[in-house]
Amino acid sequence: MNIRKTLLLLAMLATLPAARAEFPDRPITLIIPFSAGGPTDVVGRVAAAKAGEILGQQIVVENRTGASGTIGMTATARAKPDGYTIGLATVSTHGTAPHLFPKLPYDPIKDFTPVSNLVTSPNILSVHPSYPARTLAEFVEYVRARPGVEGYANAGAGGVNDLGMTWFLQITGAKMNSIAYRGSAPALTDAVGGIVPVIFDNFPSSQSYVKSGHLRALAITGTQRNPQLPDVPTFAEQGYTNYDVTAWYGVVAPAGLPADIRDKLADAFARAVRDPATAAKLADTGAFPLGNTPAEFGEQIQTEKDRWGEVIAKAGIKLQ
Repeated sequence: MNIRKTLLLLAMLATLPAARAEFPDRPITLIIPFSAGGPTDVVGRVAAAKAGEILGQQIVVENRTGASGTIGMTATARAKPDGYTIGLATVSTHGTAPHLFPKLPYDPIKDFTPVSNLVTSPNILSVHPSYPARTLAEFVEYVRARPGVEGYANAGAGGVNDLGMTWFLQITGAKMNSIAYRGSAPALTDAVGGIVPVIFDNFPSSQSYVKSGHLRALAITGTQRNPQLPDVPTFAEQGYTNYDVTAWYGVVAPAGLPADIRDKLADAFARAVRDPATAAKLADTGAFPLGNTPAEFGEQIQTEKDRWGEVIAKAGIKLQ
């Protein structure tokens, strides 16, 4: 081969795209948009540990908190779509935030690639043991008869628990005062103390108080009873078949993630949450392993966004 042909061949090779290394060939960062120790963080860390084993690379958790989870999700949306930065989305970040924050810096549909919804976790409507209502039907009848008199404790104005109760009141036509606290802990303290004797809160925070008898659970969300509290009936069992406010925690990546990388991540996380040992750890928090497909998760995000848009618009709620 003469020099001219050699140079021509080298020039042609130089224009070819470099072969992409097998994914993953280095650690992956999972951005969790809420603080360490909470339900979102626990689910994310447990699932990431097993998914990392399956992928053969460590998944490093990074808590990026603030603004109801939107700071962490903004960082996820703006990351390079190569699979090495992913985020843990929730109903707050992708269902309610688009309707609560007028200047949200991301679009929950256009700016993300759905990977897999890992788990769902129920919420519980509970009352102080001294409260007159012993069943959900009695509760609805009682608060309907006292419009604007009764109050309920919630973990923060505009949060999913507050909005979940708002939706239930819209369905029943009852009117109650929303008493906002800075998190579940102080809200539960006042509920257990009988100061604000009604609370709609997440399962991980409430279950110990229900089990100990400090709170009486009237109903739990979800399609089935939770094995941790098998005696607590669902809202659906008690006639509210279209009402379901469940927490969910799912992996998303920036928009434009290649399909092969998306599918590899989805498979790893789905297998992780279905692993018996991992599923047992998640069950301790009251979570049901799911691990659905990217297409199913995408449909779920759209459904949640639409559902909460209607509830929030009817309530006229906006956050700054």
